[in-house]
Amino acid sequence: MTIALRRRLLAEFLGTALLVTAVVGSGIMATALSPGDVGLQLLENSIATAFALGTLILIFGPISGAHFNPVVSAADWFLGRRTGTGLTARDLGGYVVAQVMGAIAGSVLANLMFDLAAVDFSGKDRSGGHLWLGEVIATTGLILLIFALARSGRTTVAPAAVGAYIGAAYWFTSSTSFANPAVTIGRAFTDTFAGIAATSVPGFVLAQIAGLAVGVGLLAALYPDAGAAADQVVVPTDETAAIGRRS
Repeated sequence: MTIALRRRLLAEFLGTALLVTAVVGSGIMATALSPGDVGLQLLENSIATAFALGTLILIFGPISGAHFNPVVSAADWFLGRRTGTGLTARDLGGYVVAQVMGAIAGSVLANLMFDLAAVDFSGKDRSGGHLWLGEVIATTGLILLIFALARSGRTTVAPAAVGAYIGAAYWFTSSTSFANPAVTIGRAFTDTFAGIAATSVPGFVLAQIAGLAVGVGLLAALYPDAGAAADQVVVPTDETAAIGRRS
């Protein structure tokens, strides 16, 4: 059981690190290739992020479920606790630590790839009620999508669906859809296109937690038995396929 958990935590660390590397790295490349055109930079950044996220879910989903996101893991634990499905409290703590550490490592890796200082804290202010509302909307939609797919037995399309949603949410939310506390923290470690000032991080994280609460509440109304499918979030793990429940 301990070895299985270590495998899952490693998958969450690597998956989140590579996701943030894709977000930050494509942002750096976009500003270099399309200087002065912020709209084109965002398009390039969002396309790369959407494709990378879908690919990473395919790679790591069979091992850890490919959450890469503390709010997804928290929803998985909360909704599954009554039915004995999903993450345990111990698993949740490990996932969150692995995701946050992975996100920081991802920013460092992207910085180094583009010959920047390994750690260069962002000075980009992203504060304001309209941005926080954007994060609530983005996070709520993500939670609804993931658990609706799991409950309706459509996890095979999760890589494409989740990648497409995040790519689209870059454009229809004012905040460009961070929707992930770990990624938000990680992006504070790079003073590039995708960065966020450390002083802006708490507001975004609180908005994401609010989005989690709204999403769980809507799931209770729309899919009252969503917790029964917590083992399928984001995609079934090897342990789920083998024994019907995560260890």
